Amino acid sequence: MGDEMNRPRILIIEDDEHINNIIYDVLRKENFLCTQAYSGSEGKMNVTRHMYELIVLDLMLPGLTGEAFMYELRTELKCDTPVIVLSAKEKLDHKLNLFDLEADDYVTKPFEVEELLARINVHLKRNAKTESVSQYKHKNLLLDSDTMSVRVNNVELNLTRREYKIIELLVKNPTRVFTKQDLYEFAWEDMYIGEDKTITVHISNIRHKIRNHTEETYIDTVWGIGFRLST
Repeated sequence: MGDEMNRPRILIIEDDEHINNIIYDVLRKENFLCTQAYSGSEGKMNVTRHMYELIVLDLMLPGLTGEAFMYELRTELKCDTPVIVLSAKEKLDHKLNLFDLEADDYVTKPFEVEELLARINVHLKRNAKTESVSQYKHKNLLLDSDTMSVRVNNVELNLTRREYKIIELLVKNPTRVFTKQDLYEFAWEDMYIGEDKTITVHISNIRHKIRNHTEETYIDTVWGIGFRLST
């Protein structure tokens, strides 16, 4: 399972089952972890529950359209995951509208899977370069990923490895809500099998260690969903 944590996760949102399966099969052969969704609403649900390094998005979707998904992804969910759009529409004004919605790339249907794969690799490499920052600050908390240390009010916290990993995920993604499954699979690098109490205990321990140095709240509980960094 440890190897899976280092493999890029890609969400495929395409209502045509044949095209969706073709993309899925090609990406799986390239050692990517893939999730398939067949509507905009299903894609949005996946984004709220899991982290992805890239999204492949069709526009002509049932229910929540691709354009509406893009708008909600960037505004409501505040998610900056790179998005490659698939569409049969070729007009310039349509393409420009997609970039206004903050899509990162555009592939016109019908397309060669080799071209799509090349574009995916470019965006993954580009995104990896932007993640080279080693220090992350939130309020009076400073996380240093080089030394794997966390300081609050300039006092280093005595954290276990898994406590550090949980804080790391929250601090690096300050607008995201993470389920217990997300936190467990990231911190334990193992498959989640309903270890609700384990995550709850670790969150409680982290809060206690932070509270020794400040009265500020750093981790919020989102009831029925999971946890997020306090605003």
